Amino acid sequence: MTSSPDLSVEIPVDSSKTPSWFEDALAAPRKEGWLDSAGCPIHYFSWGNPANPGVLLLHGFLAHARCFAFIAPLLANDYYVVAYDFSGMGDSGAREEYPDEVRLQELIDVASKTGLLDNGRKPTIVAHSYGGSVGLTAMEHCHEQFSRLVICDLMTLRPDRLKAHAKESRPPGSQDPYRPNRVYPNYKTAKARFVLSPPQKVNEAYLFDYMAFHSLKAVEGGWSWKFHPSVFDRSTDLHERLLMQGKRTANAPGPIVIVYGEQSDLFDADSADYVRECGGGHIPMIGIPDARHHLMLDQPIAFVSVLRAILTM
Repeated sequence: MTSSPDLSVEIPVDSSKTPSWFEDALAAPRKEGWLDSAGCPIHYFSWGNPANPGVLLLHGFLAHARCFAFIAPLLANDYYVVAYDFSGMGDSGAREEYPDEVRLQELIDVASKTGLLDNGRKPTIVAHSYGGSVGLTAMEHCHEQFSRLVICDLMTLRPDRLKAHAKESRPPGSQDPYRPNRVYPNYKTAKARFVLSPPQKVNEAYLFDYMAFHSLKAVEGGWSWKFHPSVFDRSTDLHERLLMQGKRTANAPGPIVIVYGEQSDLFDADSADYVRECGGGHIPMIGIPDARHHLMLDQPIAFVSVLRAILTM
């Protein structure tokens, strides 16, 4: 059932002052539900008329669909928009392992069961960070079902820069699939441990507050993270995959557009040049000024404007 969310539940009580556009977006009618994908419950939201062209939104690692909850409504007048939580993250169920085949099946199940593939118009995939890799898998295996893939700041660095980045940075979370998430005594303590990956400032404090709140859940004894530790049990060599990111993007079938933050640590102007050198000269690439890796938190309105322009291409 489609309904308007309760802002007293959506916006945390300790939030910095929120602007009217953000509140209006969160209050826009949406449907919330769960569907089954190979025995795992997958949580999703949808906005807009299913008869309109479709847009499927994929979030980043350890994130969740609500990172698009204030973006999707700004597209919903003209498009049917769906965002879901990957299994092991957000409010979806967890699995024992998460190989590419599982991520691809989830994507197809969500697209099929929410009606994105039913109206005769191929949907667009818009994928942020880790979601971009899932989107590439979809294009590699079934690109004929989608009109295009919009990759948003997927980590892509030359091998020498990737090596330097690995020495200087720490991956998110414990990286231990067998270590239970820590339980904090109260929300304030838990929120103080919330950091973005890679660490960065956020232009708008209320968006940081919103993401922190919806990345946590109340549990017995206090508060803990929504993601399940099992997501750290990777079935592929992450470093090898990152080494191939430029070529993989350049060689993927179907139309692709890249959007990135001009101040991002994971994809910048040199990354764009690298993708072109790998054979991706045909791929349009759009940098958003004064944005880092988390485009929707740094420049949400500019991000929406870029997506609107791409969707009319």
